[in-house]
Amino acid sequence: MKNLIAATLILTGGMAMAETMTKASPLSVDETINGLVAAVEGAGATVFARVDHAVGAERVGKSIPDAQLLIFGNPALGTLAMELDLRAGLVLPLRVLAYTDANGDTQMTWDSAETLFEGLDIPADAEVVTKVNGALNALTDKAMSAN
Repeated sequence: MKNLIAATLILTGGMAMAETMTKASPLSVDETINGLVAAVEGAGATVFARVDHAVGAERVGKSIPDAQLLIFGNPALGTLAMELDLRAGLVLPLRVLAYTDANGDTQMTWDSAETLFEGLDIPADAEVVTKVNGALNALTDKAMSAN
């Protein structure tokens, strides 16, 4: 077992694995995004856009489950990443998708900071990685209690 753990750490460089995070919400998609807007603005960050994918699908005669994307950020946090690698501007601002899954439940999903910054010159142990992950986790928690 110790050899397996050691081999895994060697192969992954001991770094956290990149992943997409998902959290269930007891609220509807609309209520979840409304709560996220309130949480983002309450934290002093800026909402840049709210994209309703289901409405977009309807405009072209298609139907998909309810799905809304919130695009938001805080220059104080984003600048930390861009100071390390200006290409972080390709993945910032942050995004959270709320959607209705196949079971009719609302989910929130977003990319972890490790995933966002993968391939950039931003070390996995950089302060901004911890701060982005913490902010996304806290904001999505608050989204469910802001209503």
